[in-house]
Amino acid sequence: MQVKPAVAPATMRNTAPREIRQLGILCWIDGALLLFCLLIHPSAVRAQELDPRTYAANPVGAAFALAAFRYSHGDVLFDPTLPFSDVTADLYSVSGGFGGTFALFTRTASAALIVPYAWGTVKGKVAEQLDSIERSGFADARLRFAVNLVGGKALRLPEFVQRRPETIVGTSVTVGLPTGEYFPDKLINLGTNRWAFKPEVGVSQPLGKWTLELYGGCWFFTPNSSFFGGQVRQERPLISLQSHVGYTFKSRLWVTGNATFYSGGRTVVAGQPAAERQESTRLGLTASLPVGQINSVKLAWSTGATTRLGGDFDTFTLGWQTTFLGRAKAPVSEPHAPRRFHP
Repeated sequence: MQVKPAVAPATMRNTAPREIRQLGILCWIDGALLLFCLLIHPSAVRAQELDPRTYAANPVGAAFALAAFRYSHGDVLFDPTLPFSDVTADLYSVSGGFGGTFALFTRTASAALIVPYAWGTVKGKVAEQLDSIERSGFADARLRFAVNLVGGKALRLPEFVQRRPETIVGTSVTVGLPTGEYFPDKLINLGTNRWAFKPEVGVSQPLGKWTLELYGGCWFFTPNSSFFGGQVRQERPLISLQSHVGYTFKSRLWVTGNATFYSGGRTVVAGQPAAERQESTRLGLTASLPVGQINSVKLAWSTGATTRLGGDFDTFTLGWQTTFLGRAKAPVSEPHAPRRFHP
């Protein structure tokens, strides 16, 4: 994200409140939470997220609403213990969500909720017999909480637009809620019938108009006690790494190159672990385009580079985000706080 220098020019220092408000809108949340719109299919694609600017600096007291459409096409590589082969899928989804930023002590924090509706067709062989099924309904919702640990002080809008670039280290927890449509007598469902939790740590380093980012996290899953055939299905932890290189042309107009790697998630059914674990590398691009003063359009594409097990999809996403600014005030920083919190 392109930010303003520490010493603002006279025209900025004398900016009227309305103009400061518009400038803040141009700076706020350049797609940090768009990823939630990409996380709307079952566990075959759970770890494929590519979410640039998740830990970007933002002012407190702001809110957003977003909507997105997503299309995915490709192969689904199932565990060899399941009777599926040559499986391909065409998946569609629309999602809506809302969230906002607030002050947590002297740090900037955020929370967001996304609710998806998905539909699609899956074709393949079941026990060597060709078959095709269709599904439609709500998929699992996502809730995410994040807070900056280093950098990213909680600032009101007039202070925020005059801040200088700084390294940000943040942490987040994403929760997958078991709200999706699920039928115990079906092997393929839109919901997963279990809870999922992903703690993550991310670093964002601005270098002029460039931004370098690196995230590391791990998914943990509760058991699905109503798996097909009355069995209990478990999934072991799934490690996820992401890296992003972005270039900002101006506020809300940027592009990033993305890469992710995940490994693990070996399934255990009726106490028997699968022979293979999930492992995949994905590459993608994300772009943000401003529309007026408070709206922006997000375009995203990703594809599988290598896949051992899981979804090997080409995915296209179109998102729309509207930003609102509130009147929340940031707390006054403690005068004797550690230096690293006040670069």
